[in-house]
Amino acid sequence: MAVNAVRLPVTQLHGVISGNLSLTNRKPSSVVRFGCGSSQRCRSISVLSTQLEDDDFGRDDSVRSMEVKKILDESPLLPKPLSSNKLAQSVSNGSRVRVAYQGVPGAYSESAAEKAYPNCEAVPCEEFDTAFEAVERWLVDRAVLPIENSLGGSIHRNYDLLLRHNLHIVGEVKLAVRHCLLANHGVNIEDLRRVLSHPQALAQCENTLTKLGLVREAVDDTAGAAQQIAYEKLGDAAAVASAEAAKIYGLNIIAEDIQDDCDNVTRFLMLAREPIIPGTNRLFKTSIVFSLEEGPGVLFKALAVFALREINLTKIESRPLRKHPLRASGGLKYFDYLFYVDFEASMADEVAQNALRHLEEFATFLRVLGSYPVDTSML
Repeated sequence: MAVNAVRLPVTQLHGVISGNLSLTNRKPSSVVRFGCGSSQRCRSISVLSTQLEDDDFGRDDSVRSMEVKKILDESPLLPKPLSSNKLAQSVSNGSRVRVAYQGVPGAYSESAAEKAYPNCEAVPCEEFDTAFEAVERWLVDRAVLPIENSLGGSIHRNYDLLLRHNLHIVGEVKLAVRHCLLANHGVNIEDLRRVLSHPQALAQCENTLTKLGLVREAVDDTAGAAQQIAYEKLGDAAAVASAEAAKIYGLNIIAEDIQDDCDNVTRFLMLAREPIIPGTNRLFKTSIVFSLEEGPGVLFKALAVFALREINLTKIESRPLRKHPLRASGGLKYFDYLFYVDFEASMADEVAQNALRHLEEFATFLRVLGSYPVDTSML
């Protein structure tokens, strides 16, 4: 089955900054642990407000905030997130695979990028859209973006962007998420009144945060919350973020493993400009998107093409058809939907090809998003 792809003009630009600093002069502190203990990986990357000692906590907040911001702005360690209007400024040393992710250094997406592509040059982006665009414009080689979480469900924005952009899914990576409660040094858990983080992270720690009586404040990403705590040197607020973010932004971990469920896993997609050639030598997954006419049993018929061939579906997601959200039929108007489906089969398998040929007979639209190896690291 043919899949149409739009090729963009090639603009070869190169990329970002990296370096190493280490934490010093830190005083030991007690850490509250919640339930799910297991060792957390460590990296040599660490930094930031380590130059601000714990006994400086009584200094004027605005002075400290300016100092922390100056450290962050001048640090050669932390690449600045790309925005859509700054994509052309990206410069690389060309020595490693460049992988875009959404967020700032210390985000879980950065860890997923490094798991998917070890020793890569991880390039932070302000928005999901920016990461897609960076790949399309040849500013980076790959993007690694979240698509679903075992507790929070689907990331709908990225489903919509998969259809809007002409990238291919070339792999997946699953990352165990272990949330920590981070605050500035000198701040105790009883001093906290509010907590900052991404809405999904806050939802994943609902029980713990309720017990602590903290007011939730949503921000764009978990590491961004940690960065804000360090920037503003807040004394009444904490961030829900990773232990890695604590190292990078010089924060204290006052509680570990605060997620409500130990089985907190996020699945990320690996995106590229060109598809990979599917094989049959290992377990593969294929992702598609399609739309259907309105009518009784139409979705049943669509899913039956897989059941009849004993192909296992691992995911189904419906999203509004944005350009034509309403459809008139028989004098009535119906909501019109796209259906995203993942199934366990390679497009190199004849049975998968036959299933899609069958589906194509009555689907009004069908696109293969990618056929790629399954991440079995957590099975």
